Amino acid sequence: MADREESLGGIQENRIIPLWSLTVWLVVMNTTMFNVALPSVIAQFDLSPTAGSWIVSGYSIVFALSTITFSRLSDFIPIGRLLFTGLIILGISSIIGYFANSFAFVLISRIVQAMGAGAVPGLGMVLATRYIPISRRGRAMSFISSAASLGFGLGPVIGGGITQLFGWNFLFIVTGLVLLLLPVFKVYLPVEKRQAGSFDLIGALLTGGGVTSLLLYLSSFSFFLLGLSILFFAVLYLYSKKKDNPFIRVDLFKNGRYVSILVVGLIGFMTHFALLFVMPVMLANLFQKEPAVIGFIIFPGAMLSAFAAIYVGRWIDKFGNLPVMRAGLLSLLLSTVLFSLFATKAFYMTAIFYMFTSIGFSSLTSSLANENSRILKKDEVGSGMGMLQLIQFFGGAIGVAIAGLLIEGQHMFELSVIYRNVFVFYTFLVCIAIFIYYRKINQHQLEST
Repeated sequence: MADREESLGGIQENRIIPLWSLTVWLVVMNTTMFNVALPSVIAQFDLSPTAGSWIVSGYSIVFALSTITFSRLSDFIPIGRLLFTGLIILGISSIIGYFANSFAFVLISRIVQAMGAGAVPGLGMVLATRYIPISRRGRAMSFISSAASLGFGLGPVIGGGITQLFGWNFLFIVTGLVLLLLPVFKVYLPVEKRQAGSFDLIGALLTGGGVTSLLLYLSSFSFFLLGLSILFFAVLYLYSKKKDNPFIRVDLFKNGRYVSILVVGLIGFMTHFALLFVMPVMLANLFQKEPAVIGFIIFPGAMLSAFAAIYVGRWIDKFGNLPVMRAGLLSLLLSTVLFSLFATKAFYMTAIFYMFTSIGFSSLTSSLANENSRILKKDEVGSGMGMLQLIQFFGGAIGVAIAGLLIEGQHMFELSVIYRNVFVFYTFLVCIAIFIYYRKINQHQLEST
């Protein structure tokens, strides 16, 4: 029966999933490699922490918008064609970014990178949902999600070493390696035909305008930008209700379980991205650690995430999504509590606490993605999975922006107090996610049974 399912799926799971996971690892690592390099970039261009954080958060928000764009396009354009387009954009912009010699040049290069990089995670989830039976989908989702977690964690390690040895410009070259994977993808990607359909460009522009205005508001507190963001989203809502195949399917938001998954995913990404932003800054400023040392402090948690990938998928397939989701949330809570209490006491504690962060994040994202694919209808997969990716990476951008604001807004306090307060804030956010899980997601499961 399993062989029959695999042949019907039309892909070689044991080859395409590891290959896709490797690509996810490279793409996601591109986000966090620059976390460790931020102190060097900020110092070189004389930037404020808030301005510097846009190298990460700007990448994240364009990455998020690109992810849902590619996911929506996959409803009628072959996955292989979309992936090739994204990887070529990413590879070429990475090579160009190597020559960046100003903050504006760095930021533009990162944004163009993000436009191409967004093809990888969203299309990976669509591929798994479309071609892999639900009996084995948890393992595939976990492999891809854990590759992302490994990228988040190993990014600071590799980024720190490269920054110290060769300079931060060389980080762009590492991401350019994705071009070498194109011939391999050509062999293993499923052959699909283009379907009838059209892309909602107006809806995409309204979404991008609303999201970008909101993030700009968080860094400037301009009420004009806040009002502009509200206007964009209001027009988007009214427009999408009348559109036959909108960029954002507002009918999905009538599903309370789906919305709860989005909110929990948002908080999970906010917390993880914020910690990955704050840890290098804290280690550099409070403990005077060099980039390479900072990377190796974060290394154990990254490797734990890689090993966890072997088991998380199995646990999901065996026990279901909710127990793994609950364990991920509790592990994430434990990590933020420990960071709040002890992280500013000794630098090595960061390595210990990040292990809980990494395995919690990996478990949470894998179970959320798999549960999302389970509750979506066939015609909702592209939009629904893309929206989950959009919300999550938007959460990452917001998490970094808020962390930067919290650090900058507490300049009157000692450094140890500043970082402790940031960790406390994200502990509170994780508590909200746990409440939503028990009140909406788990409760709904109990009622349905």
